[in-house]
Amino acid sequence: MQETWGGFGKLQILFGMDLAVRRGGITVLIGPNGAGKSTVLKSIFNLTTIYGGNIFLNGKDITGLPTYELIELGIGYVPQGRQIFPSLTVKENLEMGAFLSREPDLVGKRIGEIMGMFPDLKARMQDYAFSLSGGQQQLLAMARAMMQNPSLLLLDEPSIGLAPRIVGQIFQKIQEINNKGTSILMVEQNARMATAIADEIYVLESGKIALHGDRKILKMKKIQQIYLGGY
Repeated sequence: MQETWGGFGKLQILFGMDLAVRRGGITVLIGPNGAGKSTVLKSIFNLTTIYGGNIFLNGKDITGLPTYELIELGIGYVPQGRQIFPSLTVKENLEMGAFLSREPDLVGKRIGEIMGMFPDLKARMQDYAFSLSGGQQQLLAMARAMMQNPSLLLLDEPSIGLAPRIVGQIFQKIQEINNKGTSILMVEQNARMATAIADEIYVLESGKIALHGDRKILKMKKIQQIYLGGY
């Protein structure tokens, strides 16, 4: 994103946003509630109003492109709140993640690959999504986004509402996805765990970037006290 200004209708939330996701890396956005973190992800996925600036993917200007084109170009998005299809089975949810594909054989092959990445879901393929635990539903949301084999995965609060023992599993899966070559841009309330796996960190305040750097910025007293609870 280069000097991007965005929001919802007449409500402007982002002001001159300028950030980049390193190819093959994990970039984390932290900041107080209302800082505009989730709006950054939604802007990339064309779910907001862009007043100015540009958004690029691999050098291509994707500002304002329809969401289906963004998916075809390699962007996956997992919104906050595990927005799966509860009345569909796990398998059907995964198939929905590949709705743009016109090749059934390719969809079946991709589901097989996804099951290798998400073995906890393999035994639940014919179960309705509403019957899964919170952690399994989050894994399903991530697995569905991976059906298109994205080069960039946007994650909005992947640990929200999950038991502490499950959060570690989610972050481990995020690292596994990244290790397979997918770049990740993540908004996360658990700043301590998110920054522990981050290559780059952006601190947002009031719709602007207040600080940017690698994990060295975690040594700053302000960051430790406000965002990491005395990290």
